[in-house]
Amino acid sequence: MPNEPWRPSAPINHLRARAGVLAQIRHFFAERSVLEVETPVLSKCAVSDPFIDSLEVSFGFQPGIEDERLYLQTSPEYAMKRLLAAGSGDIYQMAKVFRNGESGRRHNPEFTMLEWYRLGFDDQRLMDEVAALVTRIVPSLSVRRLSYAELFEQELGLDPHAASLETLQRVCRAHVDAPFEDDDRDTWLNLLMSHVLEPRLKGAVFIHSYPASMAALAQTRVDAQGRVVAARFELFVDGVELANGYHELTDADEQARRLQADQRQRALLGLPQRPLDGRLVQALAAGMPNCAGVALGVDRLVMLALGVDNLEQVVSFMHARA
Repeated sequence: MPNEPWRPSAPINHLRARAGVLAQIRHFFAERSVLEVETPVLSKCAVSDPFIDSLEVSFGFQPGIEDERLYLQTSPEYAMKRLLAAGSGDIYQMAKVFRNGESGRRHNPEFTMLEWYRLGFDDQRLMDEVAALVTRIVPSLSVRRLSYAELFEQELGLDPHAASLETLQRVCRAHVDAPFEDDDRDTWLNLLMSHVLEPRLKGAVFIHSYPASMAALAQTRVDAQGRVVAARFELFVDGVELANGYHELTDADEQARRLQADQRQRALLGLPQRPLDGRLVQALAAGMPNCAGVALGVDRLVMLALGVDNLEQVVSFMHARA
């Protein structure tokens, strides 16, 4: 059959299988009495993360009035946390999300994210639930866990929490072409993680207990070695990130500080200054409950279930055909 541009990217039988995966996900949460919710795709505020770029849109009220600038959500996280603070209880959502500049075999600027929050869970307990969901969809997977420190020590022979900046630069440059200077340890740790360690991860692996400086929207805690670490995890399958979860930060003042720190980092990187979501901080101040949350890439999960390695096999219309 000719590859005509009006046709869907994915075969119809794969789209039927995808529908089956979505039904399994909904059944999984119905069994646990987790409420399905919807939140806006458009927001007046953008994500603060310097390494995620929002797509902008203009909303016109009427001629002669300047258009309002809005942002397509990169994650439903902020809005879902406002629901948690309002008393929603356990919630999940399968949402369309958008990220600028992301396109390729495993990336599309528009994709489906599954995000859920569980009251009273910490990151360790939520890893159990993520593993239960993923192995229900892909029964052949066997999931193991490694701390961030264990991974670095096993593969590179160094302690990522204690290694000096000079050591990290030396080890990184032994593996990666990095002809630049940067005095931020996290820059070198992130390069080692993305370019050296992630490709070595085989099978399904949770990496947890990241350095405290990488906490993002997670709480911090003290590990068994007395180190302050982020209560955060990521799930990789054969080196590809599938999920990212936190024991969620509930301190409004600390959340405000982290948003402002992101904004300063964006300025240092020459990135646009976009409006921060003060309503998230207000929600935390009103009393968001203790909980853990996770975001999981549904399209990548369907790829695993079908044994394919390209998003165009599981998405009806990739952005080139949208």
